[in-house]
Amino acid sequence: MNDDLRVSDLSEEQLLARIFPHLPVGAGTLVPPGDDAAVVAAPDGRVVVTTDVLVEDRHFRRAWSSGQDVGWRAAVQNLADVAAMGARPTSLVVALAVPGDLPVAWVEGLARGLGAVCGPLGVGVVGGDLSGGPVVVVAVAAHGDLEGRAPVLRSGARPGDVVAHAGRCGWSAAGLALLDADRADAGADAVSAHLRPTSPLDAGPAAADAGATAMLDISDGLLRDAGRMARASGVQVDLDEPGDAFAADLAGLAPAAAAVGVDPVAWVLGGGEDHGLLATFPAGTVLPAPFRRVGTVRAGTGVLVAGQMPTVAPGWDHFGG
Repeated sequence: MNDDLRVSDLSEEQLLARIFPHLPVGAGTLVPPGDDAAVVAAPDGRVVVTTDVLVEDRHFRRAWSSGQDVGWRAAVQNLADVAAMGARPTSLVVALAVPGDLPVAWVEGLARGLGAVCGPLGVGVVGGDLSGGPVVVVAVAAHGDLEGRAPVLRSGARPGDVVAHAGRCGWSAAGLALLDADRADAGADAVSAHLRPTSPLDAGPAAADAGATAMLDISDGLLRDAGRMARASGVQVDLDEPGDAFAADLAGLAPAAAAVGVDPVAWVLGGGEDHGLLATFPAGTVLPAPFRRVGTVRAGTGVLVAGQMPTVAPGWDHFGG
């Protein structure tokens, strides 16, 4: 491979020819990329659709992130939204804007990252768009199949429900803090969680099958996203004491927290981009793995932590509100 080759050295068709071999077609793809649009099977008759975007120097930095890292993140953050509805992901379409001086190898890496996440799941990357621009922008639309289930909304939590979480909390935020402080050496697992997050995608359909009353993807922080669920449902979410509910996360994050002088509770409650799933279940429900209890739904409004107003910043907001 010529590592000096830049996007501006190729035509659009030539660049696409380098991208497509790295992208899985997917088991449900009836017409693959190559026409004006792909055709994907929808056996349920309903299609779950979501979209998300990654913008260079807003969501990632090329100094830290390889093309494969960015492709991986772009896939996971969209697939998690599908899973949070109780659906199984089926396909992605990807729109990509890149500057002309970007190495072609970086773009191929992005395609490999998408493929590394989607291929083992049988999810097809079935098309998209390609454009020039001043920075890298990756916009993904994901589709999913409910397989006969009712979608699990944010608005279904009821007083008395158990609040449960699947996945990890605080690790991506810790990784970002370490990278920003040039202390990646202090927490390889946390850095990896930021650059290439994982999501318990199978837990979404499992939660729906177990009778989950509400669910969402934790993308902007536990407190902020729990607040969204509380508002949508007209209830109060009372999270358990972090030292009990998230003891394993806090213990694992302790070395990174010591390296940068941060209380790891702030990462667990306020850090985003781990893409775990927060769900509510009727009291007495046997929680499907890997969900664990982290709180209770009560009558009222807002989010509490162990019955008290949280003292931690609530998480990410794109516009600072």
